[in-house]
This record gives sequence, C-alpha cells and structure tokens, in this order.
Amino acid sequence: MFKGRFVLITGFSGAGKSVALHCFEDMGFFSMDNLPPALIPKFAELCTQSEGKINRVALVCDIRGGELFDGLFEAMDTLEEMGFDPEILFLEASEDILIRRFKETRRRHPLSQRGTILDAIREEKVLLEAIKGKADIILDTSDLALSDLKEKIYRLYSPGQWEKNIMISVISFGYRYGIPLDADLVFDVRFLPNPHYVESIKMLTGNDEEVREYLWKWSITHRFFQKLEDLMDFLVPCYIKEGKPHLVVAIGCTGGKHRSVALANRMAEVLDGKNLQVKTEHRDLHKA
Repeated sequence: MFKGRFVLITGFSGAGKSVALHCFEDMGFFSMDNLPPALIPKFAELCTQSEGKINRVALVCDIRGGELFDGLFEAMDTLEEMGFDPEILFLEASEDILIRRFKETRRRHPLSQRGTILDAIREEKVLLEAIKGKADIILDTSDLALSDLKEKIYRLYSPGQWEKNIMISVISFGYRYGIPLDADLVFDVRFLPNPHYVESIKMLTGNDEEVREYLWKWSITHRFFQKLEDLMDFLVPCYIKEGKPHLVVAIGCTGGKHRSVALANRMAEVLDGKNLQVKTEHRDLHKA
C-alpha cells in the first residue's frame, strides 16, 4: 500500500493549475504536468517501487489530453485498487475571468478550435462536470491574486509550511568591492565604530568574539540593530504573503571584514530564532 499523498490537479483551463503545480513542487511533491490518464497507474507503480523515495505526488491531468482524458475515471479506479487514496483538487473560475485571462496572456484555449473562447469555456465545463463532482477540494480562483492562491494551496496541503516558504540569505560585503547584485535589501553599517582602527583586533574578523564585544559595547550598535530587527519583523511577513521564495539581505561595511560580518551573523541568529530558513554568506571576508 502506498503510504503518502497522491494529488490529482484538474479543472478549467486558465484557472491556475500551473500555479498550483508549482506550489506542490515547492512543497516537495514529485510533480508532473499533463500526464495522460492511461499512464497514471504506470507512474503509480514506479512510486510503490521507489521504497518511499516518492511518497508525495501531484499530477495535472486536464482537457489538454483530448480523448485520452476520457480514461481518467478508469485510472482513478485502478489507483484505488492498487492501494492508493487519490485526492482531487479542482480549480475553477467564472466565465468573465477566464475570458479576461486568455485575452491577457494571448494563449489559446485547448478547445478554441471549435468556436469562440466563451464556447470553449462552456464546452469544457460540460466535459469536466463529472470529475468536478468527485473532487475533494474545489477552489474558485476568480477573485484570488497569485499570492492568495499560493497561500490557500499551502494551507490546505502543507499547514504550517507557508510561513517557512521563504529562504533568507544574509550576506555581509564590503562597499569597496561593490554591492551584491542580487540584494533585495541593503543596509550600510559604515557609521558604526570601526574595529579596523583598533590595533588589538584589527587582524580579526566579525566572526571573532573580541570584535563582537567591541561592536556591542556601543549604544549606537544596539539602537541600530533594534530598529533593523523591528523592520525585518514587519517586512518578512509581507514578503511571505506576497509569495516571495528568496529574500537577500545585504549588510555592508567598508571592507566586509568586521562590522558587516558581525551584524550579519547576529541577524541570521535572530531570524533563525523565529523559525525561518536562513543562510549566511560573508562574501568579502577573506579579501585583502
């Protein structure tokens, strides 16, 4: 018996199935688009033979398969006989929204060769009526922004992961070597007291305790970092809601060796303490 999740994504063309599939892929599901129903049981066999390596699956199967789509119910019955418990996610949207989306993207409806876009949409509704009736979840995407649709799918299929669905890279750098090209947020800490001019710690880096102690003995460091932490507390949830997968926070000082390194480390510690995915990079730490 298959011990995992097997989700079939279907629904109206233009309702957001591609977006949904990308969400499942980001959640760690093995994802595949436009798989003919006849091949679904074959693929299920591979899952059972994977020794647990493939235990979460999301497949898109829709009207693009033409006559092959008619075999979907038979494929679903076969899955159940094999010990699978397939879930059906059906995406729909209103006629006027679907028409607008097709006009904006200039994509052809899979059934458009049979008439107007509206004719194609209405024909597709009839063809999908039976599978919609078997759906476990029906999502109307008419009034959903892209980020809202992503959030709904995450909360339905991976509760608790939406808040963690962002990787934050905290990068220290030196301004003399240029600002990181992929930075989303850049903070200049060259106003802080500079350990470079303290002979006893000049040759150390922001990774060393002596440098950290020197920086944190100044009230301006504490005041700045508190404001920075408050700003991140405000911004990160906003980026998560928008569906941003990767946020790059760059903290720079003159050479990228002392101040930026120490503050980048501290910021990474704070973000990690908030159960966020964080990685740290000290780009210019070992440059002369």
